[in-house]
Amino acid sequence: MRLLSQTWVVIIMNIRSLPARFSMSLATIFAVAAVVGVLLFFLAMGNGFRATLEGAGSDAVAVVTREGSQSEINSVLGRDQVNLIANAPGIARDDAGNPIISAELYVIVDGIKESTKTKVNLPLRGLSQAGFDLRDNVKITDGRMFSPGRNEIIVGKGVLKEFGGFSLGKKITFGKTTWEVVGIFTTGGSAFESELWADARSVQDQFRRGNSFQTMRLRLETPGDVSALQAYAKTDPRLNVKIETEANYFSTQGDAIKGYVIFGWGVSIIMGLGALAGALNTMYTSVASRAREIATLRAIGFSNVSAFMGTLVEGILLSLLGGVLGIVATYLFIDGNSAATIGASFTQVVFTFTLSPDLMVQGGWIALAIGVLGGFFPAFRAARLPVVIAFE
Repeated sequence: MRLLSQTWVVIIMNIRSLPARFSMSLATIFAVAAVVGVLLFFLAMGNGFRATLEGAGSDAVAVVTREGSQSEINSVLGRDQVNLIANAPGIARDDAGNPIISAELYVIVDGIKESTKTKVNLPLRGLSQAGFDLRDNVKITDGRMFSPGRNEIIVGKGVLKEFGGFSLGKKITFGKTTWEVVGIFTTGGSAFESELWADARSVQDQFRRGNSFQTMRLRLETPGDVSALQAYAKTDPRLNVKIETEANYFSTQGDAIKGYVIFGWGVSIIMGLGALAGALNTMYTSVASRAREIATLRAIGFSNVSAFMGTLVEGILLSLLGGVLGIVATYLFIDGNSAATIGASFTQVVFTFTLSPDLMVQGGWIALAIGVLGGFFPAFRAARLPVVIAFE
C-alpha cells in the first residue's frame, strides 16, 4: 500500500507539472494522433473495401470463369460452353424446370472521377433479367429496368457518388454508340453498385463480342456445394473452366487492397518512430526539469519504483491522449466517407471507409506501445537519479 501511495503522489505531481512543458507535451500528443490517424485511415479503407466485396458474394450462387483467369475481365466462355454448363447437375431450377443461370459480359468503359476530373475505367456488365434476379438485395431506386435489345443502362448507386455524367436520363457515348440511363439501382452497398448494367445481347452487339461471354452465374441446389458442378466440368474436355462460390470468388478479389494496407502500416511505422523520438525527448526533458523534485522525494523515503512508475505513467498518458485524438479525428472525418479504387479487374470499385471497434482498439494499442517505449527509458533514468541532487 505504501508503494501504491507513493506512486500515486508522483503521478499527480507529474501531471500537475505538465503546463510547464505544455508545448512539448502537445507536440507529443499530436505526433501520436497523426500516427494513429494515418494507420486507421488505411485500415478503414481495407475494412470498407473487403466489406464491399463480401457483400457482393453469396454461397448460394456459383461463378464460372475460364480456367486460369484471375478475374472476369480476362475470362471468356463460348456459347457452347454456356449450353453445356446449363445442363450440369447441382443447379437449382425454377418452377418450369429451367436451370437458374445467367451468362454475363464484363467490358470496360470510360468514366470521369468527380474529385479529380480524371478518366477512369468503369465496368459495364451485360446480363439478363435472370442475372438481376440471381443477386440478392437488388432494387431499382429511381427509373426502371432496361429493356432487352435496346441501348439502355441502369447505374449503380456507388457510381453516382464518385463519377460524373450518369444521372437518370443522361445519354452517354461509349465508342460510337449512345446509351441512355433509364434507372438507378442499389444492392445494399456491395461491389455491384460500382457497375453499369445493360442487356447482354445489346452489349454483345455494340462491343462486337459475337456469341461469347465472360462469366456464368448459377443458383446452387445446395448453397456452398459446387462439388457436383466441378466433377461434371472435369469429365468434359470442352469445359476448361473454374467453378467456385461467388463468396469465395469475391474474397480473392479483395487482395487488390492489401498493398494499400501494407503501405499504411509502413508509413505508420516510420511516423511512429518519429512520434517515439518526440515522446522520448519530452519525457527526458520532463525528468531533467524535475530532477531536484524527484531526488528530494527519494531523500525523504520515496522508492525508486515510485519514481519509475510515475514517469512511465506520464508518458503513457500523453500517448493515450494522442491515440484518442487520432481515433476521434478518423471517426469524425473519415468513417462513412465513400471513395473508389482500382479492383482486380482494373476497374473502379466504390467503397465506404469503415472504422470498426476492432480498428479503434488497434489504434489504442499502437498509442499505448508508443507511450510505454517512449516513457520507459526516461522513467528508468528518473529511478536512478542520485539523491545528492536534492542538496545541490
